[in-house]
Amino acid sequence: MQTYIIKNVEALWPKVNRTYHFDSNEGRSMPCDPKDANAEYSIQFRMDNDTAKGLYTEMAKSYQANRKDKWAEKLERPFVKDDNGMFTHKSTLKGAYKNETTKKPLQVDAQGTKLPDDFLLTTGSTVNIAVQFIPYDMGGKQSISLRLKGVQVIKHVPIEERNPFEAVEGFTINADNPFVAEAPAKEETVPEPKKVVNKSAPPPKAADDDLSAIVDDWDD
Repeated sequence: MQTYIIKNVEALWPKVNRTYHFDSNEGRSMPCDPKDANAEYSIQFRMDNDTAKGLYTEMAKSYQANRKDKWAEKLERPFVKDDNGMFTHKSTLKGAYKNETTKKPLQVDAQGTKLPDDFLLTTGSTVNIAVQFIPYDMGGKQSISLRLKGVQVIKHVPIEERNPFEAVEGFTINADNPFVAEAPAKEETVPEPKKVVNKSAPPPKAADDDLSAIVDDWDD
């Protein structure tokens, strides 16, 4: 199965070091055993228009090559576009298939050197993502999922140690202080989106057989 590399995208809420699943009691994703229900590795990512168009083109090719008779004529665009003209999407890998644990996605640095198993990728980091296209038909909706194979970290945004205190008069030390003198400005964080159930898509419109006609719809 061919691997496709999505290049120079921004990592969002990556969970690649271990499997997670959504915990309804906690209202968020929590670490779990790979064989637990709905356990998966995942990474959401933000990409520009050219990257999104290139990815969609390859996904559409895979869709057409694997399309069944009763499937929609063309691949519905699966990305979410924000107000800045950027697109977001997601790649996942189940923790286990048929009760057999899957191999954890590879994480490497910019030179291709394997990172430690517990390496924690962070939101805001720049990455390349290796995926495989998986056609599927679920509940009458047909699409292409992106099976996560690995991540190459181009630029890593480290987790900052937070100082809860403000500067006051008193004891000081001449050694380098890992904290800034003033309380840092509160970082604006983007909350991880809550899991929602997608409604069934309306019946697709008829499309030309030619793949180029499908891709030409991108800018509409």
